[in-house]
Order: sequence, then structure tokens, then C-alpha cells
Amino acid sequence: MADGAFMKENGFYEDVARCGVVPVVVLDDPADAVPLARALEEGGLPAAEVTFRTAAAAECISLISRECPGVLVGAGTVLDLEQAKRAVDAGARYLVSPGTDRDVVEWALSEHVNVIPAGVTSTEITWLRNQGIDVTKFFPANLFGGAKAISALASVFVGHKFMPTGGVSLDNLEEYLSNPAVIAAGGTWMVKPALFADGDFSEVTRIAREASERVSGIRS
Repeated sequence: MADGAFMKENGFYEDVARCGVVPVVVLDDPADAVPLARALEEGGLPAAEVTFRTAAAAECISLISRECPGVLVGAGTVLDLEQAKRAVDAGARYLVSPGTDRDVVEWALSEHVNVIPAGVTSTEITWLRNQGIDVTKFFPANLFGGAKAISALASVFVGHKFMPTGGVSLDNLEEYLSNPAVIAAGGTWMVKPALFADGDFSEVTRIAREASERVSGIRS
């Protein structure tokens, strides 16, 4: 079994917790990558989970990694080992999956790559925990019981942390982040493509700042 302690020692979990909200980004045009990342950082959310839902994902990760060193850039929607390796080669500092792929988890742990796979059942979380995974994505949170389900799981998996994603918004953010078992939440409302379709990223900054301030208020 791989040693999951490395993921704690390199400060990754602390960085995620400090953000409170990890923006889940879908980008079709690499030209939008750096302006979007800078807008998020200016708004107080220095993180971007760039999803592998588009052909531009790896290039966007590479650009953000090079041009925005203060942004915690990672790859989301990582479904297989090939995507995982491409993401890391591009500069992703972590991998996030919507489910659990054993090959991805075992490779990431063996290579000391930060990984947050998803698990919503006690069986999935048991297996992940036994591999050395301390944080799992809870997705889609709104369909699998939300904050109440996380509380129930946390009562059994003591010390395990969750990152709910799916249906998270400014309106229910406190419900999630007030739970000590929640390390952070994944959200899309501050990075909707319509917000910057005209090339103006100021609305992204405004909404990111609103979310960041909400995080600070909840956790203060």
C-alpha cells in the first residue's frame, strides 16, 4: 500500500482547505486560461480544477501552471490513467476524479501525485481509505444526500475529509463548510462560461471575491 502521508506533508490539503472553494473550470479556448486564473486569484480563490471535458484541458493546465504560480491548478474529470499522466505532464498539481479508478489511484499514490478520487458509498470510501486516501470527492453531492449524507459518513469514517461538488452554490455553502468533515467544496458558479464570453473577466473576480468572503465568514 502506498504511503498517503506524503500528500499531507507537501501542504496540498492545507492549500485546498485555505481556498474553501475550488472552482471547477471547463475551458474550450486556451486563450481564456490565464485571464480566468488571474481573475480567480484576484478574487481570493487561487485555485482552478481544469476539467478534462475538452480537448484544450492539458494546454490550459500548462499555461496556468507556467503563468500563474500562485494558483493551485489541477485536473478534474480524470477518468483513466492516460488522462492522469497527461495532466501531470502538463503541470497539474493534483488530480480529481468523478469516480474511483483503481489504476489512477494506485499510480498517483506510487508517484506521489496528489489525488482526490470520488466516493459516495461506504464501500468506496473504505477501499480508498485503506489505500492511504484521506480526502474524497463527494459527487454529485446534491443527488447523494448532500451535507446530511456527509455527516453520516463522517461519523463512521472518523478523520476522513470530503470535498462535495455538484449543486454547491453560495446559498448552501455554509451548510457544507460548517461541517468539520468538509475540507472544501467544488463549485462552478463563479466560472460559468457566459461570465467571460465577451473577454471581460471582471464578473468572475467579483463573484470569486463574494465566495471567498463567504468562506472567511463561515470559518472565522
